[in-house]
Amino acid sequence: MAHHLSAKKRIRQSENKRVKNKYYARTTRAAVKKLRGTTDKEAATEQYPEVVAMLDKLAKKSVIHKNKASNLKSKLAKHVNSL
Repeated sequence: MAHHLSAKKRIRQSENKRVKNKYYARTTRAAVKKLRGTTDKEAATEQYPEVVAMLDKLAKKSVIHKNKASNLKSKLAKHVNSL
């Protein structure tokens, strides 16, 4: 167990970040799943920019890798265009 105050603080901070990152990643995954399941072109074009913004935020905060975000955006764009 940590003995220094700074180490204890770091443990608290990293736990808070872990919980927040988990929430944002989970929410984004649900939004991606919802967009993939959409068969209506109009609804998909409305959802797409919101999902892209969520993915960009996750990549910016290093929750997911920037290339993974890029790949997901590309696949979602293909899906929306194919409708």
